[in-house]
Amino acid sequence: MATKRAPVDHMQGFRGPGPRGPMMAGPIPKVKDRRGILRRLWRYLACYRAGLLGIALLVAATTGLTLLCPYLMGRAIDRYISAGDMRGLLLLLGVMLVVYLLTSAGTWLQTVGMIRIAQHTVRDIRHELFDKLQALSLRFFDRHPHGELMSRLTNDTESISATLGDSVTQLINSVLSVVGAAAIMFTLNWRLALATLVTFPLVMLTTRWIGERSRQGFRDRQRNLGELNGIVEETILGQRVVKVCRHEQQATANFAAANEALRRTATTALISVGLMGPAMGVFRNLGFAILAGTGGWLVTKNLATIGMVAAFVNYADFFNRPLNQLANLYGTVQSALAGAERVFAIMDEAPEVEDAADAEELRDVCGDVAFSGVSFGYLPEAPVLNDVTFHAAAGQTIALVGPTGAGKTTIINLLTRFYDIDAGSIAIDGKDIRQVRKDSLRRALGIVLQDTFLFAGTVRDNIRYGRLDASDADVDAAARLANAESFIRHLPHGFDTVLSDAGNSLSQGQRQLLAIARTLLANPAILILDEATSSVDTRTEIHIQQAMRRLMQGRTSFIIAHRLSTIREADCILVIDHGQIAERGTHDALLAQQGVYYHLYYSQFTHLARSGIIRQETASGM
Repeated sequence: MATKRAPVDHMQGFRGPGPRGPMMAGPIPKVKDRRGILRRLWRYLACYRAGLLGIALLVAATTGLTLLCPYLMGRAIDRYISAGDMRGLLLLLGVMLVVYLLTSAGTWLQTVGMIRIAQHTVRDIRHELFDKLQALSLRFFDRHPHGELMSRLTNDTESISATLGDSVTQLINSVLSVVGAAAIMFTLNWRLALATLVTFPLVMLTTRWIGERSRQGFRDRQRNLGELNGIVEETILGQRVVKVCRHEQQATANFAAANEALRRTATTALISVGLMGPAMGVFRNLGFAILAGTGGWLVTKNLATIGMVAAFVNYADFFNRPLNQLANLYGTVQSALAGAERVFAIMDEAPEVEDAADAEELRDVCGDVAFSGVSFGYLPEAPVLNDVTFHAAAGQTIALVGPTGAGKTTIINLLTRFYDIDAGSIAIDGKDIRQVRKDSLRRALGIVLQDTFLFAGTVRDNIRYGRLDASDADVDAAARLANAESFIRHLPHGFDTVLSDAGNSLSQGQRQLLAIARTLLANPAILILDEATSSVDTRTEIHIQQAMRRLMQGRTSFIIAHRLSTIREADCILVIDHGQIAERGTHDALLAQQGVYYHLYYSQFTHLARSGIIRQETASGM
C-alpha cells in the first residue's frame, strides 16, 4: 500500500493518457490466503525433498547426540566421581568428547546443506516472480511504483532467503530438543520433569501475545521499505530534472520523510519482537529456581540423586534454550512471512491481457489492419476512444494526428495489445487480435518510440535486441540502412562500445537511429512510428527520415506525427479529436476541407514561420 505524498515536480507522479496510460500509485491486493503462506513456501522447498530429508536426519542425529550429553554427565557424577573411579571417568569423558565432535560436524553439514537449499529455493521464487512480472499487463505497471516492485523482487525475497537459511534447521532442532528433553526427563524422574515444565504455559501465552503485535509491524516495515525504494528509484532516474528545477532540497525532504516512516515502523516491529528475548530469560531463570528448589527437596527425601538433579539442570537448559532460540527467530520469521505475503500478492495478480484458450499463431502477415467500432478507457469512468473505425490496407501509410491526449497513442497501445479493448474489434489480415497469440502478434509489429530506451550493454547488443539470433553481419547491415553506421564507427569501440544509463551518453537522434536499426533487424510486417522525430534537430531529422523511408518500404505503417509536414505523403491521415476520428483523407484533401486538420496545419506552419524554422523545413521537403 502506498501512502500519499505531496506531488513534487521532479517526480513522475500522475500522468494522463499517453504511451503508458494514467500513472496511478495504488495498493497491490494482499495475498488472499495468509494462512497458506507457509504451505506455499513448502511447495518450493518440496522440490528438494531428498536434501531436506538428509538435513532432517542430520538434525535428528545431532539433537540425539546433544541430548545424550547431560545423561552421560549425570552418570559420571553418580557412578564414577562419587566412587572415585578415575579410569571409568576418563573413559566416559572420551565418549563425551567423541559425541561433541560428532555433534559439531553434523551441525556444520546441516548448516551448509540448508544454505544451499535455501538459496536454490529463493532463486526459484525470484525467477517465478520475475516471470510473473513479464506476464502482467502495462496497466499493472502504470498503477504501481517501479521501486516498490523492485523491492518485492529483491528485499522481500532476500528476507525469505535469510529465514530459510538460518531458521529451518534451528526450528527442527528446537522442536526435537524440546520433545526429546521432555521425553527423557519424564523417563528419568516425572516429579523433576513436572517442575521443569511449570513455566511452559507462560512461555506459550507470551509468544502468542507478542506475535500478534509484531506481525503487523513487520508488514508495515516491508511496505515502507518498498516506498523508500520507489522514491530512490524515481529520483535517480529523474536526476536531471531535479537539478534543472533546483529541487534537490525537496527531493531530500521527500526521502527524509519516507526514511523516517521506515525508521518508525522498523523500530516498532523490532521493539515488539525484542520483548521476546527478555521475557524468555525471565521464564528460564524462574524455571531454574523452581527446579533447583524442587531437586534439593527430592534429594533430601531420597527421591532423586545429585547426579540426576545436575542432569535435569542441563535438560532444563535444553528445554528452555530452544524456546529462547525460537523467540530470537521470531522476528526473522515474521519478517520473512511479511516478505512472502508481498511476493505472493504479485504472483496472485491475474494478467489483464491473456491469450485465448484457442489462440492461433499469426503467420505470413500481409499487414491489413482494421479497427471496427473500437472503444476503450484506461479507467472505466474516463473513456479515451469512442467508436473508432478505419481500415489500413497492406503496405499503406496511415498518419495519426491531433491534439495531445486525443487518443493517438492509445490506438497504438490497442493495436500492440498492451491493453485490451472495451468494445469493438481489431483485426490483422482478417483475424481478431484477441484470437491470436500475443508473441506472434508482437513479432509482426515494429515500434520506434519518441523516447528510445537502450539497455545496458554494447551498441551491437542493443541493435540485436530486435532479433536475438541475428549475425554480426545482419547487425552491421541494419545499422547501415538506418544511417547509424557512421556515428557508431566514431564511438570509442565502435559496435562494441558499452552503453549505460539508458544510453544517455548518446544524443536523442543517435538513440533514434539505433532504435530504427533494431526495428529493421526485426523485419516486421507492420511498422509503428510514435513521434520518432519530434525531439531532434532538423539536420538529424533528415537522416532519421531517410532511415524511416527505408524502414517503411513494403510495410503497413502507422505514424503518430508531431510535425505535420512529415506526413504529407501518407496514404491516409486520421485526425483524432476527443477520442474520435474527426476527419480522414489525404493531406491535400484535408486541407481542401478547411476543417480541423487545416487549422492544425496552418497554425503550426505560422508558428514555424515566426520562429524561422520554416526555411529549413522547406529545404528538407516541406
